[in-house]
Amino acid sequence: MPHHRLIALLLTAGLASAQAVSPVRLSLMVSLVERVTVDGKATEVLKANPGNVLPGSELSQVVTVRNTAAKTLLNVPVTLPLPKSTVYLAPEPGVSAVAAHTEFSANGGKTFAPAPLKKKVTVTENGKAVQKDVEVRPSEYTSVRWVISELRINEPLKLGYRVQVR
Repeated sequence: MPHHRLIALLLTAGLASAQAVSPVRLSLMVSLVERVTVDGKATEVLKANPGNVLPGSELSQVVTVRNTAAKTLLNVPVTLPLPKSTVYLAPEPGVSAVAAHTEFSANGGKTFAPAPLKKKVTVTENGKAVQKDVEVRPSEYTSVRWVISELRINEPLKLGYRVQVR
């Protein structure tokens, strides 16, 4: 897939699956992360809605969640799939979701668990096949899900992560 179309895919894929919960409105902001030096200090500049990204580019994805219902909602799941042309890097710095529990999936969103994820692999030891639990690398994550314990009426909550374009 051409990388200039990645942004459109991020917006449609992420928001389509995340807005499955009706009274919850989501707004996704995708920004290109650039590292620059200002007055001798290294800093980051976020360029919103970049028109073109190249392999190796780092993107910030921040979703603003808002409850439009007439009451506080409890245990609200918000799921964003990671596009196949990116790899998960880390949570978005400065966006803390104290009211949300973060989980990850490495199987296309079939199952979720807190990091670090584990998977079973078969290895040969002393001529025998044995099952072992190994840690899943964050680059293997396919989806991120936050479960918001309490989402108050019309109060925005920001959630986010960083990805790198393959």
